[in-house]
Formats: sequence, C-alpha cells, structure tokens
Amino acid sequence: MRWAIYSLLVVSSAFAKPLELTVDLREAPRHILHARLVVPTSPGPLTFLYPKWIPGEHSPNGPIGNLVGLTLEAKGRTLRWRRDPADMYAIHCEVPAGADAVVARYDYLVPSGSEGFGGAASTSAQLAILEWNLVVLYPRRANPRELLYSVQAQLPEGWRYGTALPVAHEAHGTVDFQPVTLETLVDSPLLAGAHFRVLPLQPHHELDLAADSAAALEMKPETEKAYARLVTEAVALFGAQRYRSYHFLLALSDAIAHFGLEHHESSDNRAVERMFLDEEMQLRFAGLLPHEFAHSWNGKYRRPAGLATGDFERPMQGNLLWIYEGLTDYLGHVLTVRSGLLTPEQGREALALAVAGMANQPGRSWRSIEDTAAAAQILYGTSPEWESWRRGVDFYPEGGLFWLEADARIRELTQGQRSLDDFCHRFHGDSSGPPAVSPYTLDEVVKALDETAHSDWRGLIAARVEAVAPEPPLHGLTASGWKLVYTDKPNLSALSAEKLRKKIAESFSIGLVLRDDGTVIDAIPGMAAATAGVAPGMKVVAINQRRFTAERLRDVLRRTPTQSLVELIVENGDYFRTLALHYSGGLRYPHLERDPKHLDRLSEIWKPRIH
Repeated sequence: MRWAIYSLLVVSSAFAKPLELTVDLREAPRHILHARLVVPTSPGPLTFLYPKWIPGEHSPNGPIGNLVGLTLEAKGRTLRWRRDPADMYAIHCEVPAGADAVVARYDYLVPSGSEGFGGAASTSAQLAILEWNLVVLYPRRANPRELLYSVQAQLPEGWRYGTALPVAHEAHGTVDFQPVTLETLVDSPLLAGAHFRVLPLQPHHELDLAADSAAALEMKPETEKAYARLVTEAVALFGAQRYRSYHFLLALSDAIAHFGLEHHESSDNRAVERMFLDEEMQLRFAGLLPHEFAHSWNGKYRRPAGLATGDFERPMQGNLLWIYEGLTDYLGHVLTVRSGLLTPEQGREALALAVAGMANQPGRSWRSIEDTAAAAQILYGTSPEWESWRRGVDFYPEGGLFWLEADARIRELTQGQRSLDDFCHRFHGDSSGPPAVSPYTLDEVVKALDETAHSDWRGLIAARVEAVAPEPPLHGLTASGWKLVYTDKPNLSALSAEKLRKKIAESFSIGLVLRDDGTVIDAIPGMAAATAGVAPGMKVVAINQRRFTAERLRDVLRRTPTQSLVELIVENGDYFRTLALHYSGGLRYPHLERDPKHLDRLSEIWKPRIH
C-alpha cells in the first residue's frame, strides 16, 4: 500500500494562496520566539489548530501551553477568539464581512532546563533549534500536504543557519524560504547559531553544526571521515534514497534537551557541548546521527499505517513501533559500527548493556514489548522511578534484539547468502526519489521477511513481541556467536551513560539506580536493595556507617564476595531508617563473550559494505 497524497478533505479555495509565516528568533537567547501569521480567508467562522500529534514523537504532546500573547486581527479590528472547551488545540473566531485575511500574532516561550522532545529546551545564549510545529497555526479542514506556507526567519545578528528548506532569498539576517506545504515545513527544522560550521560529507549530504563555543565545533579528521562513511554505508544498506539532499543538524549545548528527532531530508540532533571534546561523550552519542539517518528510510518513508495519519489531529497507533523504532535501533547500531563511529569492541559493550537491561526488567513478567509500543504515548512521559517494574519504551532496545535475531536467522537459513540488508533493500529501497510516505501493515513486513528467507516469521513475532516473556530474548545474540557475561570490569557504555546523566547505576549487582547525591531512582524488585526495603524517592545517606558517595558504595560492593552484609541508612521524608542488604555478588557489569559453539555472525553483520 503506497500513496503520495493523503486522502483528506480538499483544501478550501479560501486557502489557495500561501499563508505567510514570519518567525523572529532574535530573542531566542532569552528563550522567546515571536511569530506573525497571515491567513488568507473569507468571512465566517474560522478555527485555527495547533499541531498536537507530532510525527516522530508518537504522542499528543504539541506544547500549546507555551504559546502566549495570541491576538487575531482582520480589517484593522481585533477579533475575539475562544478556545474549544473540549479540544485545547483548537481556537475559534469569526471573520467579519469584507475581510480577506486574518493576522495572528503570538509568542512561544521556550522551556529551559527540561528534557523531552521538540517542546523541551531548544535555545541557549548562542544557538537555537526551531521545530516549526512550535510556532505554527493552521486552519481546520486544510490538508497539511496541500496547504502552502511562505516562511521568513529573522536571525540574531551574526548567526548562521542550516535547514533542508529551500531558500528563496536572504539578506541582513532575514531568510525567505520558498513556499512549502505545512507537512514539509513541520518536517524541516532550522538550526541557527553564533558558532556555526558546515561540514560537507558526500554530494548532497552535509553536517550542519551549531555550538555554544567555537571549540566545540572541532572534531578529529577520523571522525569526519566516519560521518562521510555513514552516508555511503546507509545508502548501500538500503539501496536507494528517499530525499533530494540531506542535512544532519547537530546542536551542541548543555542548556538544551538531548535527543534526536527524525525528518525526511534532515534530522534534529542535540548533544552536550563537549560531544567531540570528551571521549566518553563521543562514545555516548556515537549512535545518535546513524539512528536518525536510518529513520529517513524506516519511519519516514516506510511508516506503519497507524502512524501515517496525514495530519496532526488524529490519534496515532503505535503498536508497530517495535518496527519503526526497534528496527531503527538495530540498523542505527549496525551503521554506527560499519561507519567506524564505534569500534566493534565498543559496539559489543553498547549491545551488552542493552541486552542486560532487557534481562533485568521485572516488568517483562506482565507486559509484552508490543504493549510498550502501543502505550508509547503514555510511557514517554512517565517518571524514571520504578521504571524496571513498569517498563519504559523498551520497544527500542528489545525491538532491536528481535531484529538481531531476524538477521541471524536469515543468514543461517540462506547459508550466509542473504541478510537483513536484503530485507531492507526489498522493503525500503525499491526506488529513489523525493520524500514520500509508504505506509505498511504487519502482513507486509512478514511477507517481505518471508520473501527474503522462508520461515515462520509470524510465530517468531508472536513469541518475541506479542507474548509476555519473563525470560530475555537472547536467541539472536546466541545465534550470532556471542553470550552475555558479567564481570567486575566496568562497561564502557555504562560509564559514559552515568557521566551524562549524573547517576550511579548498580542495576546488575544490588539492583539500585541513584542520583549522584544518593536519591534513589529505581530499586529493582527481587534484587537485594528492593528486598531490603529500599524504594524510589528515598535517599541513601550512609553506607556501612559512613557518609554515602559513589566510590564508597562501590568499594563496599567490591568486597561483598567475602562480606555479604551491606548496611544502608536511608532518608525517607523526615524519617531515617537502617536497612540491611544481603548480597555477595561483588561488582557486576555486562559484557559480551565469544561463544565458539556458534558462527561469529555478529562480526559479519558489522563488517562495512563499502571498502
């Protein structure tokens, strides 16, 4: 099933002319965006909508609460408007007789110091990332694939920018873009900053960087070459391109939220300022751009039908996110190693951490991976407290483990003649061309897998994805020639995650995850800390009668093979309590160890296709 134009209501002739949107970013360093929108219309009732369901965010989280100062005007008169009492994203007004346009003025207040998706912190004193859905209104009954916007951006003095939007004219910090549809506008973020660099990668591919300092823009020559190889490896993996050109937008700042958001012809990537200056941070964020780039094929071009709603109002259905995000999680990791952004050893450390994390989830005793996907819109916003019991968005890493098993199975069934690369060619790379959306159903995925290598794919999906499975899905790892082991040697990926998130993770020993100050984030049910009575929200203040620090905790755990009693003093509100943990396993960190009983398919999977 494929369509190039969604079957929605036809645009009214009143909106045949482009809407004119001007966004002033000159106060972005103050975390304020100013917008002016001119809407050609005719007299009568008019309803404006603010985007609610944002593609790639899988949730009804359009941050309309940050839209302020709204005024509407027509024929020189201020119009009275009212919010719909049932739909907070709808604004109603009445256009007076004789008016041919409505002018809307409003501001957007950018949050600071918050984590999340596009509605989270996105500006600093030196840069800004603009996801256009934050500052756009559109008339109800208009088709986002047909409604045209003529857009202008005003930048702070001296700032440069990058975007996939086609430029019509620019001068003195004002950029006019060629008219685009609302769908394309929302799909084409803008990155701007005082410290800016454009790094050409391959023809029609570039890395646009903005940072809070000039030093942060520098990267080693081998890193630049790895990003160039990422492009060639991705095109070789999928066999075609569904974009005209591609912009990797990368913002480097400690003042913004850190995540990635996929788009057809670009990606919005956000990392810490010292991503390229700190080896641990470079390790932590190595897979960011490969993951979002893979989404151009898997998630943007080929998209589950339940997520291809064609507008920003209708609820999305996320039950196939284990394909949308899980397959991208897998392919992104493959591309990270194939391109050289991670060495195979570093890749194994990251994979070991993901596998161990899925093995250490008590929530898997009651919740399937399919349910975490269906409940994505709920789980994205939940607290990290009790996450192991609740389960988070595990369709990313465990979905990735399903696709590792699928890759290993295809290679085994075809004696190495085919792989998941062939599935990707078949499913994602049928032809090259401009951005398009090709929705799919689960039946189509199963069919493409079966055409790649005949097997009971339905049965595998039922067992690994749809069923509640108390045991972790280690089958793909085993079939790839590796096994999960635990030693007292720290896991490199775990250390970089701890440094980034300022936390202490002893998930695999006593089952405890804490902030640096000892505040408990998670106590994994069934493990020593939770069994002793520790719970999220408490704070560990002392260990074995000494003030708590991460080093002292680990010094004590290191001695537990000979000293099995660990005494914690915890603060719970205004009360203190001494708890005794019975544990004798020492420090435990996950790693992968070669299993000679099976072929080393993992190393074959990670071999570059382009030499």
